[in-house]
Amino acid sequence: MNRRAFLKSASVSAAALNVLPAFTPSASGQAAPADTLNVALIGCGTQGLRELPGLLATPGVRVVAVCDPNKDSDDYVDWSRQGLRKGLANAIGVADWRADQAIPGGRDVAAEVVDAYYARHRAGEPAKPCARYADFRELLEKERGLHAVKIMTPDHLHASVAIAAMRAGRHVMLHKPLANRVIEARRVIETARETGVATHFIPASSGGDVSISAQLIRNGAIGRLREIHNWSNRPVWPQYPERPSDTPPVPKDFDWALWLGPSRDCPYHPHYTHTVFRGWYEFGGGAIADMGHYSLWRVFREFDLDAPIRVESTPSHVCTLRDRVSVKITNTWSFPAACTVRFGFAAKGARPALDLWWYDGGMRPPTPEELERENGELPPEGMLFVGDRGKILAGFLGQNPRILSGDTQAPLPAVEPVNLNWVKAFKGGAPTYGDFQHAGPISEAFNLAAISLRLGGKRLLWDSAKLAVTNRPEAAPYLTRDYRPGWEIV
Repeated sequence: MNRRAFLKSASVSAAALNVLPAFTPSASGQAAPADTLNVALIGCGTQGLRELPGLLATPGVRVVAVCDPNKDSDDYVDWSRQGLRKGLANAIGVADWRADQAIPGGRDVAAEVVDAYYARHRAGEPAKPCARYADFRELLEKERGLHAVKIMTPDHLHASVAIAAMRAGRHVMLHKPLANRVIEARRVIETARETGVATHFIPASSGGDVSISAQLIRNGAIGRLREIHNWSNRPVWPQYPERPSDTPPVPKDFDWALWLGPSRDCPYHPHYTHTVFRGWYEFGGGAIADMGHYSLWRVFREFDLDAPIRVESTPSHVCTLRDRVSVKITNTWSFPAACTVRFGFAAKGARPALDLWWYDGGMRPPTPEELERENGELPPEGMLFVGDRGKILAGFLGQNPRILSGDTQAPLPAVEPVNLNWVKAFKGGAPTYGDFQHAGPISEAFNLAAISLRLGGKRLLWDSAKLAVTNRPEAAPYLTRDYRPGWEIV
């Protein structure tokens, strides 16, 4: 069954037959406690595996299936040589697990961890071995007792998998970004609303300390908020300025076509996959999508930011020698090694218009004069709130806020708690703070940043209601993608 036919049939089935629109333990094919939420992990690369032990340990949850186009290999890219393997070995209680391998990944690796973990920690619960799939469409079709999915694929697959899962009546937990195209993100949100399934955007669990600064600002500690600055030391992966010209063979048991998903056919290359996908406009969302969702989700929510009305950027560039002549590489394929992005937001209610600045690749805002007077420096990563009467400096996620100027004697309030209980939400409880319905503004902002960077730093004027860049017609193709036939988002 091709993807278009599958989506159509899944949509009809969910609407007409009410297939698992809510938690229904009686439909489970697993012999497990009646209140168990059956979850599938889709995406078994390094981050999916790193978060797997936590998922397995979540009360009321059982992982019943895993999915990845790669079967089993140790050629992945990570932040350390043995850290991931040792973490998984510790979780299953087998110190020498895959000790002869480097950085593991793939569906067989994930299934092996699932079965070993449950054998150690939940041996009294009879259950089937963890099911393994290469194609998420097959998983959604065959796993009839499945309630929810956790999506940990590369960014370009997020919308395709999420929409298919929601149309099949499954609840969806998704890592950042919601999608790496503006129109795809809008469609994910619309599908969540149309299907009525529960959703949770994982980065919403981060940045809670931003609420401390937000309360201080609402109480007038630095006057009216005018600017927010957020800077990251990412990227910490290679940013390739040119597409690879060599064509190595596709690794054994790796389905390259399934990995490409909605993207047009292109030759396989390891520079596109396994962690480094983030640096390509086609497959990733750059450093801002990788880290900005963690730090700025709470900012968007606390200050009630709609989609920006203006986005402009300053990307770095790379030069090369061609026939002994230095030339600037024209790069429309990958994110720059460093950049700044400025988002302009319209006034709303009592809040005046404000600018949000993003920096990565070692870039930072100018050192505030308050720090200069004490011979201080900005940290490698951080967040700065600028009002018309003062400033607040905090860590990257808003932690440890310090009032640099303004009402410096104002007491620091407590973090305001939010609902992050996705398990309860997926069982019919209240929506979480990460419900997809709140993801529109930040998704549009970050995907517009990618377009501005891709166009060399052009300023974009954005009409969110019309889903249109009003001043740059050349930006329109990048709001969506050139789909491989059968994979169109409909």
